[in-house]
Amino acid sequence: MFDLEEVQLTIDAMESIRLADLMGMTHEEAGRQMGVSRATFGRIIESARAVVADAIINGKAVKVEGGNYKVMKQGDQRVFKCIHCDHDWKEPRGTGRPDACPECHENNFYRLA
Repeated sequence: MFDLEEVQLTIDAMESIRLADLMGMTHEEAGRQMGVSRATFGRIIESARAVVADAIINGKAVKVEGGNYKVMKQGDQRVFKCIHCDHDWKEPRGTGRPDACPECHENNFYRLA
């Protein structure tokens, strides 16, 4: 890569962007997913968006590192919750994101922390 100036985005900040902007979750839903209050999530996403905007507008590279996160262990299962029908289900680690809720087949769901 070129010698670009870098901005740092923490893992928490990247996750907030994924939940709010990619998954379309509300701040309340995303905060619950991340295990923080709605207000704390709001502060995290506001800061994250400022870092990403700086990188895009000023041609900087984004370096993702740091923050608070937990690495899953072999054999751990991920738990998902459907926003549409409130169904919870488990998926094994390493299988990728499910396409839809197995109960109602909607794709509006999130992963529980």
